[in-house]
Amino acid sequence: MQRTENCLLIFLRGTLNRFLSAMFSFGLRSQTNSPCLILFPLFLLLKPKVLTIEDKLIVLGCKDLERRIVEVEMDLTLAKSQGYLKHQLPQSESSSQRKLLAVIGVYTGFGSYLKRNTFRGSWMPRGDALKKLEERGVVIRFVIGRSANRGDSLDRHIDEENSKTKDFFILEGHEEAQEELPKKIKFFFSTAVQNWDAEFYIKVDDDIGVDLEGLIGLLEHRRRQDSAYIGCMKSGEVVSEEGKLWYEPDWWKFGDEKSYFRHASGSLLILSKNLAQYINTNSASLKTYAHDDISVGSWMMGVQAIYIDDNRLCCSSIKQDKVCSVA
Repeated sequence: MQRTENCLLIFLRGTLNRFLSAMFSFGLRSQTNSPCLILFPLFLLLKPKVLTIEDKLIVLGCKDLERRIVEVEMDLTLAKSQGYLKHQLPQSESSSQRKLLAVIGVYTGFGSYLKRNTFRGSWMPRGDALKKLEERGVVIRFVIGRSANRGDSLDRHIDEENSKTKDFFILEGHEEAQEELPKKIKFFFSTAVQNWDAEFYIKVDDDIGVDLEGLIGLLEHRRRQDSAYIGCMKSGEVVSEEGKLWYEPDWWKFGDEKSYFRHASGSLLILSKNLAQYINTNSASLKTYAHDDISVGSWMMGVQAIYIDDNRLCCSSIKQDKVCSVA
C-alpha cells in the first residue's frame, strides 16, 4: 500500500508541475490558487481509511482538474504549432523598440552587383536615407545566402560590399543557388521574423521596381491585420514535361487538370507576422516545390490565412496605381 501511494504521489507531482507550467504559459496564475491543488496532495498524504463526502468531492474535483490539464496542454501544442505564443520572438536590434511596419527582402545573387546599384540609385534608399526609412518603421535589405564553397571569393565580395553599404540580409544557413530558390523563401521568412518584429514581411524579386511610398500606404491600411496573405493572386498550368521552362517535378500531385492552386505571384508577396512566424515554427516540416510562390501558397492552404488579392501588386499589369513594375 505504501509503495502504491508513493507512486501516486510521484505521478501527481509531475501532473501538477505540467499543469502549473501550462497555466503560467497562458498567464492564468490565478487558477493556481485552486483549493484542489492544495488539498489533493494533502488528502493523499493524510488519507483516512473511510472517505467522507468532502473527500469524495475533492477526488471528483481533481478528476475535472486532470481533464482541464489535458485541454490546456492541447491548446499549448496548437499555439506552438501556429506560432502564436507570446514572448517567443528573440530580442533583436529592432524588437526592443516600437514595432516595425515592414521588413522588405529584395532577392539578389552573387552576379547581381550592377543590378543592386541600379536599385540603390532608384527606388531603394541608401546611406542616411535608408536609416531614416527605418526610423519610419520600414527595413529594406538585399537577401542572399552563402556560397556552396563557404568563405570563397563570392562570399568575401558580398561581405566587403555589405561593410560599405550596410544593406544586406545574409542567410547564413542557406546555399545561394538557382535550384535552391524555393528553400530561400523559407529561410528568408523564418530568419526575418527572428531578427525583426514587424507587422509584415515582404519578398521582392530582383527584377522588380517598387513605388515605395505606394507600398507603405498599402501596408498602413492593413496594419494590425493578422493572417494576411497579400499579393497578385493567380493560378496556372503545371508543367509536367522535364526540360521545359517552369518544370514541376511534383506535377502528378496537382491532379488530372494539372493546374496550380490559387497563390500570390512571387514577384512581390506579403505575409503578416503570424504567418511568417508559422513558417519559422514549422520550417523543418514544410515541403517546397519547384517554385517559391507555389511553395508559399501550399503552406498557406494549411492554415486559416486571409487571401487578399490586390491588383496593385500585379507588377506586369498596365494599371496606373500599381506599386510595383518589372524593371
